[in-house]
Amino acid sequence: MVYLLATRVLAWLALMCRSSAAKNAEILILRHEVALLRRQVTVPKPTWPERALLSALARLLPQVLRGHRIVSPRTLLAWHKRLVRKKWTQPVMPGRPPISEELRNLIIRLGGENPSWGAHRIHGELRRLGHKVSAATVHRILREAGLGPAPRRHPARREWRQFLKSQASGLLATDFFHPDTIGLQRLYALFVMEVRTRTVHILGVTAHPTAAWTTQQARQLMWYLGDRAERFTYLIRDRDTKFTAAFDAIFADEGIAVIKIPPRSPNCNPHAERFIRSARQECTNRLLIHGRGHAEKLLREYAWHFNEHRPHQGRGQLAPLDDPNVIPLPTPRIQRKQTVGGLINEYRQAG
Repeated sequence: MVYLLATRVLAWLALMCRSSAAKNAEILILRHEVALLRRQVTVPKPTWPERALLSALARLLPQVLRGHRIVSPRTLLAWHKRLVRKKWTQPVMPGRPPISEELRNLIIRLGGENPSWGAHRIHGELRRLGHKVSAATVHRILREAGLGPAPRRHPARREWRQFLKSQASGLLATDFFHPDTIGLQRLYALFVMEVRTRTVHILGVTAHPTAAWTTQQARQLMWYLGDRAERFTYLIRDRDTKFTAAFDAIFADEGIAVIKIPPRSPNCNPHAERFIRSARQECTNRLLIHGRGHAEKLLREYAWHFNEHRPHQGRGQLAPLDDPNVIPLPTPRIQRKQTVGGLINEYRQAG
């Protein structure tokens, strides 16, 4: 600042030696230059020494001329407020130590695995495990994680998920899904999945699915399963009106109880919904379907690929009909086979 003032004072002394006419001419030229520059520069960005000089000289100007400068009085006040804030900035007072990520994950885990536990119950469990944290903090972390009070943690969903896992060995899942033909005709395909092995059975494809047609497909499935029907105890289906009491009776005669999922809850039949997504992405959405016969042929070919060859993450990357005790050894020759109308490649060891 001292250097800046010294240079400016010397410049002013040199300016005093000039004539008034020269000074007036320079002022007129500078005003014109400023007017030209204002058309190009929208927001000037002066440095801190330049801001100090503009602030000091603005006080010497008449009140009328202060509003016509590149820096308005409002800007000068904003600069002053910024300086005041920097001068009187107080250090941030230390508060409670932050919760570690491990402890946060443990609180969320306890809340997720125990839907009947409230924040105080989890707080007590944490104290037994040697963690010092307040009950309010536990409540806040649970709320941020989407785990509300204990009675509202969707126990029905967890019970449904546990039911699916525990009964997977004897569980069947069924549903409809619809491919569309090139003539804009909507077809309906009915399938049943054996949840434990993910084996899919395409029961039929029709343009007019009626309750009688659906019941007949169920009879054919029971005839196809034969003695294997005794392995299954439950069938999961939605509340479609095509699934009537006669449809349920076909399975009840074989000792298979029919379980209806809640209304508008397709996520409660996840295995069937996942097959529909795979069939659409890998088959029906990738080609033009000419009619019912073409659709049924393609879906049966895809079901064969799905059961015989396609690996599934839920089965440790095994196909539904693969023997888990057989470990294939690598061979130098690999054969490729195209299936489902050439859409899908299958690779096998060359014999």
